[in-house]
Amino acid sequence: MTVHNSEIADSFEKLADLLEIEGANPFRVRAYRNAARTVRGYPRSMADLLSDGEDLTELPDIGDDLAEKIQVLVKTGELPLLQEVEQRTPEALSELMKIQGLGARKVKSLHDALEINSIEDLEQAAAAGRIRDVSGFGEKSEEKILRRLEKYSGEEKRTRLIDAEEVARPLVEYLKEAEGLKDIVVAGSYRRRKETVGDLDILITAKKGSPVMDHFTAYEDVEEVVSRGETRSTVYLRSGMQVDLRVVPQVSFGAAQVYFTGSKAHNIAVRKLGIKRGYKINEYGVFEGDKRVSGKTEKAVYEKVGLCWIPPELRENHGEVEAAKKGKLPQLVTLEDIRGNLHAHTTASDGHNTLEEMARAARELGYEYLAITDHSRHLTVANGLDEKRLLKQIQEIDKLNEKLDGIVLLKSSEVDILEDGTLDLPNSVLKELDFTVCAIHHKFDLSRKKQTERVLRAMDNHYFNILAHPSGRLINERDPYETDLERILQAVKERSCIVELNAQPKRLDLTDEGCRMAKDLEIKVSIATDAHSTTDLQHMRGGVYQARRGWLEPEDVVNCLPLDKLKALFNR
Repeated sequence: MTVHNSEIADSFEKLADLLEIEGANPFRVRAYRNAARTVRGYPRSMADLLSDGEDLTELPDIGDDLAEKIQVLVKTGELPLLQEVEQRTPEALSELMKIQGLGARKVKSLHDALEINSIEDLEQAAAAGRIRDVSGFGEKSEEKILRRLEKYSGEEKRTRLIDAEEVARPLVEYLKEAEGLKDIVVAGSYRRRKETVGDLDILITAKKGSPVMDHFTAYEDVEEVVSRGETRSTVYLRSGMQVDLRVVPQVSFGAAQVYFTGSKAHNIAVRKLGIKRGYKINEYGVFEGDKRVSGKTEKAVYEKVGLCWIPPELRENHGEVEAAKKGKLPQLVTLEDIRGNLHAHTTASDGHNTLEEMARAARELGYEYLAITDHSRHLTVANGLDEKRLLKQIQEIDKLNEKLDGIVLLKSSEVDILEDGTLDLPNSVLKELDFTVCAIHHKFDLSRKKQTERVLRAMDNHYFNILAHPSGRLINERDPYETDLERILQAVKERSCIVELNAQPKRLDLTDEGCRMAKDLEIKVSIATDAHSTTDLQHMRGGVYQARRGWLEPEDVVNCLPLDKLKALFNR
């Protein structure tokens, strides 16, 4: 049995939720949350690290106690402390915290006052008008809970891309060991690099008589075999994900990739072009009457309908077919185009590595520059820097730059946008920075009009440079706050600012639609990792995927520029 990083992280997060509801020491709760973030985002599995004899305590936020708990989880799949806490506190209470606006304190208040132990209990209490009478709530709070419950119950449960990758990668490597297997690709929304994934669709070609289906259903992570056939099998994994494995003929592999990669709307558009030329297109190939005339490669399928090959990230029927007809598909940005990272934290605020450690890690990735953007003073939970500490850090960066080779640290700060639209630090300090990254971290529940005006007022400050994670969303955890994004992006353009595509796997903020809107307005985008550790720097890959889905090219991305040209953009 292989225990994935996401499962370990889920256990730590659930434990943190339940401990917080119990009123445990905040530092203890935060330790589990930080450990969950480290484990979830780590590029290698904890199981592999342990089998290689690696010392887990060398990872950020992992001490002896947490390393021991990870070892137990990897070995047994269970966490005894979590089981103990679940016996004291109903496990369903942690699910209540997934309802936006319900933190640990509010969940505990509802539990104590109304004996609410589950989503069902909450729905009944809200519908009966009992929540408004609980201290700290009210009629408006009750209405919000009802609206959010309605949305929560109707949400399709999908897996974040980073977690789906952790499941898919070892499964693909395992399948490659099957005798007679030739080609393999994970199709569907996974291949289109959508921010969340439903099921996994895996396509293979194999020699006749290959035992690949037996090999697949014998995978150690398989919880249930739903069906098993010669050309298709379906299983559920322990993670809950459904996986469909299809064996297709070599002559149909390209057509199958097009069909099963999708999207459905894209495929319909391609099939319509085929019909106009007298072809029928399906997962088996391109047919003229009963004769297959193409299908071995994707390129050949597209050529039959007069198109060049279209990158999977663009296959959403959002204009890519028309662009391909005209030979005007974008030359999408790649990871190799990225020259630096403009959002990273250190131990000065809530990061896990020092200035020098972050600089050396960025240099190892081939970057020319890295911006240090520790939080400003308002974000006390993140140990935000006040004026004195930030000015001291500026001096430290200058000294470090004198001895560093091959990398330049840029002086910045993730400056809080306060409720009234002012910035969290005075201009006398902001002017000492190379640029600013400005963000909302509180008062998410303002009206659309007020939230929009808050951001616009902040951008009026000529030391405002980059708008960070512009919607504030956390995928599968927190909805975006309400703003008029089109109006904000228009203001970004008018004020010669930049908008960030935050590559943290939980954020991926801008959305692909937001990237496209920025491109249409000719606004520059910063793809930035918001790294809180050296390993977080590797999340740039996910940001590039999102940028590609948003049609962004290297010329649209500021951190594809060399340092001298980049700095010129920060002079407003």
